[in-house]
Amino acid sequence: MKYAVLSDIHGNLEALDEVLKVCREHKVEQYLCLGDIVGYNANPAECLEMMMPLPGFLCVKGNHDEYVGLDDETMEGFNPHAKAAINWTKSVLNPEMREYLHKLPFQTKVPDIPVTLVHATLDNPQVWGYIFEFHQAQDHFFYQRTSLSFCGHSHVPVAFMRKPVTMNREIAEITAWADRRDEDYTREEMEKSDTIELPLKNGFWYLINVGSVGQPRNHDTRASFAIYDTEKNIVTRFRIPYDIARAQAKIREAGLPERLWARLERGT
Repeated sequence: MKYAVLSDIHGNLEALDEVLKVCREHKVEQYLCLGDIVGYNANPAECLEMMMPLPGFLCVKGNHDEYVGLDDETMEGFNPHAKAAINWTKSVLNPEMREYLHKLPFQTKVPDIPVTLVHATLDNPQVWGYIFEFHQAQDHFFYQRTSLSFCGHSHVPVAFMRKPVTMNREIAEITAWADRRDEDYTREEMEKSDTIELPLKNGFWYLINVGSVGQPRNHDTRASFAIYDTEKNIVTRFRIPYDIARAQAKIREAGLPERLWARLERGT
């Protein structure tokens, strides 16, 4: 079985469309979403309409999904740009869409496979904490009850593994998954698609952030997502270019803050 794992789409229809093309090419059979379908970008309704009918679609709630589904005007923890996007998104979604987002669970297990989905962290999913470093992963693993967990929220790909009890359950970061660099990616690199494969070892537990489809923040402007192949026991991260200029134009036309369209071409 092949599962697509998508996170932080944030209303970016151009990025989502390219990602789903790749999923169809790879014959994905079920689709898993780690939340934040909406927010920031200019096509929240279209992204929802595109995702909800996907085969086996299973989704958890992100913080933007949460606030779009509520009437809370304070939006504690959101900066002014994010608040503006939330308020605009509320204005373009119908009541049924907002209700759908409101009722999404904070976390869920995937039927038939040992996988847990959460937008933020398993220790306090409704607090919207981030996982960047070892101690944050350690807290998450304490609450993880399946051998594999996918999370999002940070928009930055990262992966950790917990070794078997015979190896003292040591936790280590999988640096190859993040492919971090001190400098920005070159334009030539970001105009091409590529992949990073992570074979899963028996007896090891994994926590994987697949990055963001709609607003990457790791200095790589390409849409990032993963496909989990249960037969091969491999998680593959895909990095896919998309029409950033078109997505930016839509954000400007919607009257949303400049920062929201400017950051797409920087990947920050």
